[in-house]
Amino acid sequence: MTDNAPAGPPPAASPEPSGAGPAPGAPYDAVVLAGGGARRLGGADKPGVQVGGRALLDRVLAACADAATTVVVADPRATARPVRWAREEPAGGGPVAALGAGLRLTTAEYAVVLSADLPFLGADTVHRLLAALRDGDADGAMLTDDDGRDQPLVAAYRTASLRRALADLATEHAGHAGHAGHAGQGEQPGRGGLTGLPLRRLTGALRLTRLTDPLASFDCDTWEDIAHARARIREHGHVLNEWITAVKNELGIELDVDTRVLLDAARDVAHGVARPAAPLTTFLIGYAAAQGKGDAESVAEASAKVADLATRWEAEHGGGGSAPDAG
Repeated sequence: MTDNAPAGPPPAASPEPSGAGPAPGAPYDAVVLAGGGARRLGGADKPGVQVGGRALLDRVLAACADAATTVVVADPRATARPVRWAREEPAGGGPVAALGAGLRLTTAEYAVVLSADLPFLGADTVHRLLAALRDGDADGAMLTDDDGRDQPLVAAYRTASLRRALADLATEHAGHAGHAGHAGQGEQPGRGGLTGLPLRRLTGALRLTRLTDPLASFDCDTWEDIAHARARIREHGHVLNEWITAVKNELGIELDVDTRVLLDAARDVAHGVARPAAPLTTFLIGYAAAQGKGDAESVAEASAKVADLATRWEAEHGGGGSAPDAG
């Protein structure tokens, strides 16, 4: 969650992510901040809140699945894929301190930094940020929301620039803390570190490229935001992909299948044989594909055979009109 996170629903006219996008040109690491207090959610476990049957944290982890190393800054929990865990000291020290803790476990030249409450973030947006960073000479590339506000926790940074800025901030803050301690006010000398610093102090020290993406930058700070996100993914244009993704996640399936092929086969079977035969047939298509190579081509081949069988079946039984329900 950023210091100036937007509230309210995601823009209805925002485009959906268009596929996986270009693959990154070099390895990158990801740092996901998931240890905030979620005060506007009444202290709820925000990373674990489900949108579309998947925890918010797992949705973000899916968007950066090709990272060489993924570090989640929070107390360890079950996640959909393996990650490394880090924690700022003391816990609850704020996003800058959390970022510093996570960055210590990274080694790649580039680091994607994300909050754990981005339900509509996709891999294509992560790759766009990385491409913008590599194509220029800026220290980082971050998203802005529809109002032009910076979202520093949806961004890609040059790791060296980020480390340098964090070190400078820690030194500056330690100096201020030492002075305050000498005056008898605030922290003890040498205890400044990065605790409690706002993100704008960090981003203000960096040269940044900005990209606008109101949908990908939409974060869930309130229960109203959660409700809007849940409603959006159930809309007609989004629900099928969301459901298939959730099922694959639940079953541990990574196979990308052309759903149109399966839907066409199911339609032909429902029309030419009987409507209840459609879901049973798609199960058998999947089983047959698994008996073979188990890849997308196997699914397409089995679907084509079934579609041809359904056509022959309908022709043999006179064709025309919808098939009667079975049973």
